[in-house]
Amino acid sequence: MGRIFETRKATMMARWNKMAKVFTRISKDIAISVKSGGPNPDTNSTLRRVLQNARAANMPKDKVDAAIKRASGQTAADYEIVLYEGYAPHGIALLVETATDNVVRTVANVRMHFNKYGGNLGTTGSVAFMFQRMGVFRLNPEGLNADELELELIDHGLADMGEGKGEKGEKQLILHCAFTDFGQLQHAIEAKGLTPISAESEYVPQNLIELPEDKATEVLELVDSLEQDEDVQRVFHNLG
Repeated sequence: MGRIFETRKATMMARWNKMAKVFTRISKDIAISVKSGGPNPDTNSTLRRVLQNARAANMPKDKVDAAIKRASGQTAADYEIVLYEGYAPHGIALLVETATDNVVRTVANVRMHFNKYGGNLGTTGSVAFMFQRMGVFRLNPEGLNADELELELIDHGLADMGEGKGEKGEKQLILHCAFTDFGQLQHAIEAKGLTPISAESEYVPQNLIELPEDKATEVLELVDSLEQDEDVQRVFHNLG
């Protein structure tokens, strides 16, 4: 096998590993939403949102069904959402959202990632003030009149709407709302017969920091290491 094969193999393995991580994250989201609102997406809007995200990530239906069944069982894992704060190299703020059934293990692992890549794990409140928790919806813009949609959704909590791109460069409409308006905006979008590509609560940085490529790479190495951790759900940062 030559170098080209090894490069291709490494690329495929990276993609598979990323998919596996996404499926693990969604499975935990399913477990948490079922625990709080039951296994029926018709009456559990949080679960309905998570299932939309599962479809967008091409998570196989049998894996989704298995996750719902596990979450409905008496022996289902009881995950706790814990948010860790800290700094990456060069003063970049990080918020690390975890879902864990063992806080002692999780904090030790998170601290290890920070230490290994030149960051510092902080205390509660050390960087959270730099972010605003918001609802973020991503829609396929095809066939939509963005201006009309924006006007119609403003009364349902829409804070702003702009254009963006997905991982494959496809165009998306990105809608933001205050986290407290998440359910209201989700209902309004669904009432219009629209199915979001994804719907998440995210911590949006209030200001971005630009870094040279070499320094930005150091930050992203820490972010990537954290994202690969089994207990980490999402990592938010203010790197521009």
